[in-house]
Amino acid sequence: MRTFLPLFLIVLTISCNNELNSSQLLKESIAYHDPENNWTTFRGEFHITMEIPEQSNRESDLRIDLPADAFYVKAVRDTITTEFDLKGSECRITYNGSENFSEEIATANRLSCERATMYKNYYTYLYGLPMKLKDPGTDISPEIQTKEFKGKTYDVIEVKYDPEVGSDIWYFYFDPETHAMEIYQFYKTDDNGEMI
Repeated sequence: MRTFLPLFLIVLTISCNNELNSSQLLKESIAYHDPENNWTTFRGEFHITMEIPEQSNRESDLRIDLPADAFYVKAVRDTITTEFDLKGSECRITYNGSENFSEEIATANRLSCERATMYKNYYTYLYGLPMKLKDPGTDISPEIQTKEFKGKTYDVIEVKYDPEVGSDIWYFYFDPETHAMEIYQFYKTDDNGEMI
């Protein structure tokens, strides 16, 4: 009995320390990705090459400046260059370098301030993960799932959103040791999910 009780307490302590809930896992992941809590003051630039089957690549340059509430994206595909530039409530759009383009061009290329805002929200969401999971309207399941992807086991949390935010269901995959967020998957209207 003397040996059993200390051994039981050690096992109980270890198992309790290893059991995180989704809020704790998210906190650990944010500490991993943003240890200095810099996301709210983020200013950065990115270049993205989007490869789409049976189409030419789209090359995009992005600037995100959270303190200035500014966002810029320039996308080039073939002979078409579009730019969306948001600064607060100001919106500027260009097509092949010109702010003067026809309604037909605007419709065909989805050139609108609503589209610019969608890009801003989309890219600040993706590049702000996992910190953006603390935003209002985010509903995080309290349970952590365990899933395997390409031979590696992950801790996974499910995230849904309030109806005014969005209807997608997201799954975020975290390394069980470092808590680094390595993969995310979202579902729109089908059960396939897109892995990113």
